[in-house]
Amino acid sequence: MTGDTDDGGDGLAEAFRAVTRRLRHRTREALAPWDVTPGQSRALGVLIRHGTLRLSALAEHLRIAPRSATEVVDDLEARGLVRRRPDPADRRATLVAPTEEGIRTGAAIHAARRAAAEDLFGGLAPADRDQLTRILRTLRD
Repeated sequence: MTGDTDDGGDGLAEAFRAVTRRLRHRTREALAPWDVTPGQSRALGVLIRHGTLRLSALAEHLRIAPRSATEVVDDLEARGLVRRRPDPADRRATLVAPTEEGIRTGAAIHAARRAAAEDLFGGLAPADRDQLTRILRTLRD
């Protein structure tokens, strides 16, 4: 017997990788108008959802090294999407907050990413989407 269900998971894994590649590609296309990377987009989204954060807390939310978070914030700050300021509670720490332009841009990026995902998953029946969501959340958790 051959097929996607009788191959030790290889067919499932390959199908999953193909879908994630397609989603990443569509996300990159959706982000192109703002010339931001997916990592920058995620950082901006975290700041919009959580408000002002220490750079170290942002790194934790993104699950990246603080040095990498610094680079992401450098790029976002150069575009006027975030601003830094010293933490009044600890002058060694830096706080990062989205600017008004960052909030507007973040909302537009969120809408574009949502549209890209809808484009990919929109062909699924609602029950299939619900089941896929449940399965992916189970794997994630």
